[in-house]
Amino acid sequence: MKLLVLNGPNLNLLGQREPDIYGHETLADIENGLRRQALAAGVDIDFLQTNHEGELIERIHAARQEADAIIINPAAWSHTSVALLDALNAFEGRVVEVHLSNIHQREAFRHHSYVSARADGVIAGLGSFGYQAALDFLLRC
Repeated sequence: MKLLVLNGPNLNLLGQREPDIYGHETLADIENGLRRQALAAGVDIDFLQTNHEGELIERIHAARQEADAIIINPAAWSHTSVALLDALNAFEGRVVEVHLSNIHQREAFRHHSYVSARADGVIAGLGSFGYQAALDFLLRC
């Protein structure tokens, strides 16, 4: 299995930005944990974090030829980006959407995610464990 893990805007600041909401782990900590989990399962894994929506969309387009599944934390783009939804709709593999916080307990504008309409599964509110749970789900499919 070839897995792509995508992270959207501001997730490069994990561990520094609002740790009461997003926790103290850094994105590098999360990636290292996923690398270990993927290695143990024989999964080839690649990561991208970007603060540029077009770059994320281009990577999803490339994944159509390269990846079997995507784990994505679209961050704020969850609630705003139809373009991201359209790109994911063109991807034929599995998609799992992950949010560190429970978006349904936060501001009303965060309750809706465009990405959820395409996702095979949505994990919210489990902190960094949500990424591990997403990979475990994909291994069982």
